[in-house]
Amino acid sequence: MKRAAIYLRVSSEEQTYENQRPDVERVVRTRGYELVRTYEEQAGAAKARSAFARLMADAHQGLFDVLVVWAFDRFGRSMTGNMQAVLDLDRRGVTVVSVREPWLDTQGAVRPLLIAIFSWVAEQEREQLVARTVAGMARARKKGVRIGRPEMPIDKALVRALHAQGESVRQISQRLRVPKTTVHRALRRPERGGSEEPTQVCEIP
Repeated sequence: MKRAAIYLRVSSEEQTYENQRPDVERVVRTRGYELVRTYEEQAGAAKARSAFARLMADAHQGLFDVLVVWAFDRFGRSMTGNMQAVLDLDRRGVTVVSVREPWLDTQGAVRPLLIAIFSWVAEQEREQLVARTVAGMARARKKGVRIGRPEMPIDKALVRALHAQGESVRQISQRLRVPKTTVHRALRRPERGGSEEPTQVCEIP
């Protein structure tokens, strides 16, 4: 007998799980599943989805074989997010069954096509996200915004003194517990015009 979990989600306090529960539990009974988990969530756009997080964690641990939901749009907040979740569950061997969308049954005859479509849509969304991120970074650079992690503060005079005494970049890095790139940056000396040129760096294995 397959172990089933049900996920009931409403998006406002005025709504009730009881509108979904009878249909979802009927699917569990008629298919002969054993109900082992019930997740209930009242989650709007601004609220964290703690029950959904527990559901996914339990699925990763193999605590159930089938997830029954009332409708695909009750599964999550966005079409792309829903698809990603279905793909993740499918990889974990969990069948997703929807009361209102029988075609969503990822163990049905259209499963290969369904997973292929979901995968393609998810990939397109990732590519668009990357493109938007790259474009945003390019705009920020044009405005003079520094991209990346902030520089780690370091006593440049101390770094230069240690280096002048013969310590290598690696040794200084280990002594001060900073990355070697930070040491290299500290060893750059400003020219009279304000730009920087690197000092001769000694690397000892």
